[in-house]
Amino acid sequence: MLRAALAIAAKDLRLSLAGAQGLVQTMLLGLLLIFIFSLSRNPGELTPPLAASAVFWLASCFGQVLIFNSLYAIEEESGARLGLVMSPAPPQAVWLGKALAGFVLLFCCQMVFAPAVAAFLGQQLMGSALAGLAVTFCVDWGVAALGSLLGALSAGRGSRESLLTVILFPLLIPVLLAGIRLLEGALSGDASGAQAWMGTALAFDAVFTAAALVLFPFLYTGEE
Repeated sequence: MLRAALAIAAKDLRLSLAGAQGLVQTMLLGLLLIFIFSLSRNPGELTPPLAASAVFWLASCFGQVLIFNSLYAIEEESGARLGLVMSPAPPQAVWLGKALAGFVLLFCCQMVFAPAVAAFLGQQLMGSALAGLAVTFCVDWGVAALGSLLGALSAGRGSRESLLTVILFPLLIPVLLAGIRLLEGALSGDASGAQAWMGTALAFDAVFTAAALVLFPFLYTGEE
């Protein structure tokens, strides 16, 4: 399964980065959200790290919706979904491949969002940079795992793309809260409560990774 998942992820990344249109749109949306929020503060006013962290993750989540809609649209536009369904690889390999590709694309977008937050919201990293990266990777995997699972709902259904957003955001609340609090600690240098929030993020990752392995075949192949 892992070999098939890596092949799917490499194919999706190659196609997504070839045109880069979807990736650029995702980055522009996130940058627009960050810029609009920066207009709410007075000149010289410092944005609290908690608010800056919330804006960063909000931009990431809106970007995630665009990323997984575009990843699942690849097979729909070329009529290759049936080929994936009928391939010897298990359906879970499709979920894992899409999740890995979405994880990489989301992190690329965040590498643009991070300096924008620093510039527009006046933030400095007072804590450990490695801790900040660890937090981002942990939360990103939960976001990617759930996004890849629910992305199958909107595959080939333009009218159901809004359904993805409606279902996705309420389910993301626990890991979003964890990401906001953990990133706030990295920005402010205050690590109090980080262990509990990291446990929440890791539990979210484990629960939805396991749920995706069980449920994805029914969502993607239409099995009863």
